[in-house]
Amino acid sequence: MPYIFQSPLWLFALLLLPLILWARGRRQIVAWIVPFAAAWHRPSLASPSRFPVMLATLGAVLLIVAMARPQRVEDRREETGKGYDLMLAIDLSPSMLAEDYEKDGQWMNRLQALSPIIKAFINERKSDRIGITVFGGRAYTLAPLTFDHTWLAKQVERLTPGLVEDGTAIGDGLGVALSRLEQNAHTENGKRAGAFVILLTDGANNSGALTPEQATTLAKSRGIPVYTIGVGKQGIVRMPVYDREGRKQGYRNVRSELDENSLRYIAAETGGRYFKADASDTIESAFKAIDEARKIEFQVKSYMLTTELFGWFAVPGAALVFLGAALSRFRREVFSQNNVNAVGGAPAFTPLRQ
Repeated sequence: MPYIFQSPLWLFALLLLPLILWARGRRQIVAWIVPFAAAWHRPSLASPSRFPVMLATLGAVLLIVAMARPQRVEDRREETGKGYDLMLAIDLSPSMLAEDYEKDGQWMNRLQALSPIIKAFINERKSDRIGITVFGGRAYTLAPLTFDHTWLAKQVERLTPGLVEDGTAIGDGLGVALSRLEQNAHTENGKRAGAFVILLTDGANNSGALTPEQATTLAKSRGIPVYTIGVGKQGIVRMPVYDREGRKQGYRNVRSELDENSLRYIAAETGGRYFKADASDTIESAFKAIDEARKIEFQVKSYMLTTELFGWFAVPGAALVFLGAALSRFRREVFSQNNVNAVGGAPAFTPLRQ
């Protein structure tokens, strides 16, 4: 059964102990300058004992070892699981502020309409690794693939339309999501197994380095299906107007263009499917389509079972240091009292330093 030190650098402090003991031995000795001192001087009492020093030194050694955190490694375990790798590519362009959805008498913007779908992927697919990219005029990785869905949900709560540059770079958003799915361990015959991109957007591509067609070709060559989810309505929609402090001042009418043909093309070419965000069965249908694929196996957790041995060294170490200090103080008091008694109650000597 192996043993390790979690903080081994503390062991270098052991090298200081011999130096401290050497310096202690080199210090100036106490001299007794009193009349007739040789007549009553008792070497057994005047000579300092090394026993307390030895106790304190041993205690210091144990305390230093304790600070290095000795551990007994009992076992190393790895947990594996089966699931999918999903990258959500979320459109955060300013057009996502358009309020063309209504629920319970309240108007919602497009990102709010997508929120239940995004949360369903994060909260209901516990066995999948999920990552998120966001895009507007440019594309960014918000979160790499992870099993920490609680952390992921907190990141999603911070998302707001217009958080990134103005524009809709669908090709770049898809391209960045694909790059996060590059893992040779899950490649079979040149195709990426068990990986999907969920593209959620409201508009037509109008910026970016990659065109949607180029990104589609890239996804197809890697065997990664892209499921597209379109949000928004065609025609005239109302867009909120904000002042410089971010306060809503009112609304203006703008023309909305949802390029459904492009989204259907991306899905069809890559082996995915196209869904409308406001369809009642979008989440269920998307989950069902994904679960028809073969799952991949990956490492869920890797950890070592260790036992901390800190207390086994710290407790006796502290006890020895305390005992050494107590014995040293006790011997000094006894020595002082004996010298007082030797001259009838008056001090027999005056300690000076040479």
